[in-house]
Amino acid sequence: MISQKAKSIKPFIVMDVMARAEELERCGEEVIHLEVGEPDFETPAVIREAAIEAMQSGKTHYTHALGLLELREEICNHYYKEYGVEITPDCVMVTNGTSPALLLLMMAILEPGDEVIISNPHYACYPNFIRACGGVPIEVRTFPEDGFQYRSEEIRKVISKRTRAIIINSPSNPTGIVMTEQNLRDVAEFEECWIISDEIYHGLVYKDRARSILEFTNRAFVINGFSKLFAMTGWRLGYLIFPKEFSEVLKNIHQNFAISANSFVQWAGVAALRHAWDEVAKMRAIYNKRRMFMIRRLEEIGFRIHHEPTGAFYVFADAREFCSDSFKEAFHIIEKVKVGVTPGIDFGSAGEGFLRFSYANSIENIARGLERIEYYLKNRGKCE
Repeated sequence: MISQKAKSIKPFIVMDVMARAEELERCGEEVIHLEVGEPDFETPAVIREAAIEAMQSGKTHYTHALGLLELREEICNHYYKEYGVEITPDCVMVTNGTSPALLLLMMAILEPGDEVIISNPHYACYPNFIRACGGVPIEVRTFPEDGFQYRSEEIRKVISKRTRAIIINSPSNPTGIVMTEQNLRDVAEFEECWIISDEIYHGLVYKDRARSILEFTNRAFVINGFSKLFAMTGWRLGYLIFPKEFSEVLKNIHQNFAISANSFVQWAGVAALRHAWDEVAKMRAIYNKRRMFMIRRLEEIGFRIHHEPTGAFYVFADAREFCSDSFKEAFHIIEKVKVGVTPGIDFGSAGEGFLRFSYANSIENIARGLERIEYYLKNRGKCE
């Protein structure tokens, strides 16, 4: 018998869109992928070469449960150079991607019935991590006119004695919005609970820079990794930064549930932080050109962009003039013109009527994909 907890896990709709795209491709159709949040660049050569060298030299065994000391030291150095915050290696745990880091974190802080505040819209998988550990996700509506940033008064309305944490995500998936310094300060003032900052898109910012929550409070956990910035999605390498009091318990949890992250992949992470920044800068410059092109074309087609997205590689476009059912619309688009897009409802009720477009694809493919969508909208009219 399948457990009720397992049955309660909702699908990640963008993956269903991608699965349908792959079915069409197997039938010979050409699908343009603007749905998936995955860099289209190859992992930089210096990183690949480091992994090969590590394997050939026998670095293929278990590591410490918190991760290679060399990698944790590099993560500490990176956060000091980038944000001016001092972290020690015993407050860093390396994991097989950021998703396991978030799951282990939830195990460490939640008792059954504890509440975690998330924005609406939000990264689609957050509620499932919370529920899997016995917690209750509490959604706080955000608004396009604010760039989908939290309003402090809305958070305060839902704070209760069961609130354990507030999750923030900047730059954001799905919106591409970077939180302002004031907004980060406002969230950091909620000292009655932990702040969990998902910083996986840090480094992919095209105006100003992202700020880490650790610049504003010590009552915080940071989730970050290598997938987006270093084009390492398939390597599955992430990390968690945490208050020192959690060092022993997180080590014990990781020992039991994963033992350690892959050793040779961790050595690749060391190389990334030491030697891959020139390649990161080149990728970021290309993303920025795509970003500006996509925003302009979406507005020409008739979508509304309430706030310019300046981080990650997404544009969360208001399609309410065209439709009210983003799920149906996304699948109509892929069937009719063979372009994958993500329905806004995947990210919560406040995302309904929006479509997320990813510019992690070539500018040529972006141009062709948006031409197809323009044709689709002109020839389809209003949604049913």
